[in-house]
Amino acid sequence: SCRVASKIIDRRRPVMATSGHIVVDVGTHEDASAGQPPVAPVPYRLSFTDLSYTVRTRGGRLASLLSRARASTDSPSPSTTRALLNGISGEAREGELFAVMGASGSGKSTLVDALAGRIERESLRGTVTLNGEPLHGRRLRAISAYVMQDDLLYPMLTVRETLMYAAEFRLSRALSPARKRERVDALIDQLGLTSAADTVIGDEGHRGVSGGERRRVSIGTDIIHDPILLFLDEPTSGLDSASAFMVVQVLLDIARSGSVVVMTIHQPSARILGILGRLLLLSRGRTVYAGTPAGLMPFFHEFGKPIPENENPAEFALDTIRELERQPDGAAQLADFNARWQADHRIIETVNAMPLEVAISESVCRGKLVAGTVTGTASSVPTYANPLTVEVWVLIKRSFTNTRRMPELFGMRLGTIMLTGLILATIFLRLDDTPKGVQERLGFFAMGMSTMFYVCADALPVFVQERHIYLRETAHNSYRRLSYVLANSVVSFPPLVILSLAFAVTTFFAVGLAGGGASFAFFALIILASLWAGSGFVTFLSAVVPHVMVGYTVVVAILAYFLLFSGFFINRDRIPNYWIWFHYISLVKYPYQAVLQNEFGDASRCFARGVQMFEGTPIAGMTEAVKLKVLGAISATLGTNMTAATCVVTGADVLRQQAVTDLGKWMCLLVTAAFGFFFRALFYVVLLVGSKNKRK
Repeated sequence: SCRVASKIIDRRRPVMATSGHIVVDVGTHEDASAGQPPVAPVPYRLSFTDLSYTVRTRGGRLASLLSRARASTDSPSPSTTRALLNGISGEAREGELFAVMGASGSGKSTLVDALAGRIERESLRGTVTLNGEPLHGRRLRAISAYVMQDDLLYPMLTVRETLMYAAEFRLSRALSPARKRERVDALIDQLGLTSAADTVIGDEGHRGVSGGERRRVSIGTDIIHDPILLFLDEPTSGLDSASAFMVVQVLLDIARSGSVVVMTIHQPSARILGILGRLLLLSRGRTVYAGTPAGLMPFFHEFGKPIPENENPAEFALDTIRELERQPDGAAQLADFNARWQADHRIIETVNAMPLEVAISESVCRGKLVAGTVTGTASSVPTYANPLTVEVWVLIKRSFTNTRRMPELFGMRLGTIMLTGLILATIFLRLDDTPKGVQERLGFFAMGMSTMFYVCADALPVFVQERHIYLRETAHNSYRRLSYVLANSVVSFPPLVILSLAFAVTTFFAVGLAGGGASFAFFALIILASLWAGSGFVTFLSAVVPHVMVGYTVVVAILAYFLLFSGFFINRDRIPNYWIWFHYISLVKYPYQAVLQNEFGDASRCFARGVQMFEGTPIAGMTEAVKLKVLGAISATLGTNMTAATCVVTGADVLRQQAVTDLGKWMCLLVTAAFGFFFRALFYVVLLVGSKNKRK
């Protein structure tokens, strides 16, 4: 056995020291270990004592007000809290499966969250220890994994790619790519996924792996670093009996490989029950049974509810608990009986648990890839396995790989924006330099710029769908939140370039916009800036809204207000003072004013000559001779010589009429682009403060 962990590591397996933590070479070294006795397994013991957790009920504030109103009476105040856990104790051990069972609302998921450190320490009473030492902070995250009930994965990645990207996130960069591939291959074999290793995960529109295989891949992404503690929430939920049994068998293999496995399970089959090591049955936050599956028969027999022969003991136990919960104090009676039963049948065990830091070191000797240190202190555990640049690069590669295998998505975006451009081009085809042409240009610019923001709404489902993946991966510090934001921005930008060029090419020349190549380049740039700002705005909203449909409603409404206050429908000078602030935060205002200046910026360009100034007035319906007489009268009054060829409205006049005088076109371009960065910064802030993985 290992007397001193560091000596054992040097003798049994090469170790590289880097950044205050150790990385074990997972290759085989038969020569180095020849003649040495095998390293004895180190039993881990996860113990929890008197765990209690209460939450305020929704009616808490009302109850508090009622309580104050009745302060002068003797009537009892209504309860404002609810106990989700009430004095729960137990122990899970390495090499066996610890299953928490109970009906819905019994507290089983809350208990696993408490053990996994997903409840704020200030809110949880009781102790949780591993080999006698408290668990919390970075060390807990480094040696543990939490598998959520949802199997959300990137659909177009293969099983091998999914696990390989997880390895790149969770395993230190000190490990060579070859060693990471070895770890992935070993995990694929352990999960029984060899035949599906090169099959895509799939989704509703793409055929992929089966439900059981998908669940095992989900487990694999969280145990890629070979954790000592593994927590799972309903790993068999939604699976058929055969798939569920295979998943539990895999979990048993993981437990026997040197991990403590704690899971919730709703209603296990008799086959699954037979391979569980310990059971903890809960009812309304209290323990109603704790022991082995074999102990269910004598327990309920002594309680007066014998389990019939050929009956699944787990199903019978849950049915009995539900029946008791419908009776006054029924569940409490079972909990009290369990306390007496445990006292009468308690077996005193004397176990000299190894100190945690030595146990972790011995696990490393046996090939565990925990991101810990020989000392095992929390301060020496790195928060993240990789620097920010590596995280961003891996996130970019993963997202790009997933999206490029779904070309139909980008094809739909490109088709939508080109169809929109084609419709606008055919409606506003070859506009002339007349007062009507000016008005039609204004309409084209307002519609075109607002459309750029509306087409960005397709970015809304991206994070809404990825939210659970993001939460799962950041729960154990797979990567920084900033890395996710930067990678998301980088991946989204190239398609925007293509979309902006497509719209500009489709509309600029067909509509007859002026200025040549320089004006076309600026037109394409302002479209790109609009798409960048719009996608940033929608990305920010996707982190705020809970559902896609709610998000679409909010996006459409806000963008409509942006268009209303852009300056097209109502001139800036006529907007009431109490609404003028909305004009300046309107995303449509700045690109709209930029394209107006790009088109009407030439002061020598004329848009109304002589009698053309009467278009849109009652005089427009009169004969040409009458118009010339009126024009002559105006000339005499003004003391100028105005003829049919005299220019009366220039581009500068149009800009003044539209109140486009505060910012130049390049400044409008910069402001539009700055909005894109601003909303992505807000997206980061929301992720930083709004995506906590702990209950309060």
